[in-house]
Amino acid sequence: MPTTAVNNIQLYYETHGEGEPLVLIPGFASGVWIWFKQIEELSKSFRVITFDPRGVSRSDKPQEALTIKMIADDTAALLDELNVEKAHILGASFGGFVAQEFALAYPQKTERLILCCTSFGGVNHIPPSMEVLLAFASTKDLNTEERVRENLLIAFNQDYVTERKEEVDYFCALRAENIVPEYAYMQQLQAAVKFNTSGRVSQIKAPTLVLTGDKDIIVPPQNSRNLVEQIPTAKLRFIEGGSHLFFVEQSEEFNKTVIEFF
Repeated sequence: MPTTAVNNIQLYYETHGEGEPLVLIPGFASGVWIWFKQIEELSKSFRVITFDPRGVSRSDKPQEALTIKMIADDTAALLDELNVEKAHILGASFGGFVAQEFALAYPQKTERLILCCTSFGGVNHIPPSMEVLLAFASTKDLNTEERVRENLLIAFNQDYVTERKEEVDYFCALRAENIVPEYAYMQQLQAAVKFNTSGRVSQIKAPTLVLTGDKDIIVPPQNSRNLVEQIPTAKLRFIEGGSHLFFVEQSEEFNKTVIEFF
């Protein structure tokens, strides 16, 4: 299992394929595993680089307070370790927060940018329902299969849950195998609540695509519209019928869109 030292921690990472570098930044409480429907296909066209963020699964789990910028800095340090000067950057949900911070802090390292099912945070963020917020805020039975399934099923389109039960079961099993300690989970949650690039996101210079499912109840689609209004280079695309996990449910359309944009 490849790890490398970045910013005083050991970070687990994987690289697949050859070509222009493409970094996949995982979402909330997620790691490499969440891209199981992207890595094989995208690595046919790109050198895909992805990782378990600090605190998650196979990477070190320092107790220090976490910030979104810290993970962006880890991403930049990983690219330096791999001798990558510039890369395409793709982040989903919480990973979209990291991708924004990366593009703002390291414009010279950012070729093109895709922001999936995410937001610029702050007071103008459109939140989900209180029921959804409370479900994610709880740490009761955090890494049990029952809790994992309960939370992840909120993020899927319910028709998909019914029609593709085996795939949903596999997705839930992957999350259960990749442990996120309670303190790390709460650190990510607190960092997400504090996240706010609303006053800076207009400074992003890289060509940007904002992607979202039009049925996302975790990060409502209006957040994507708001991003596009603020980022001068941004274009918006909706995935019809897509949930928060549209890149799993409609992976063929998602992967094709990514390849075409990058």
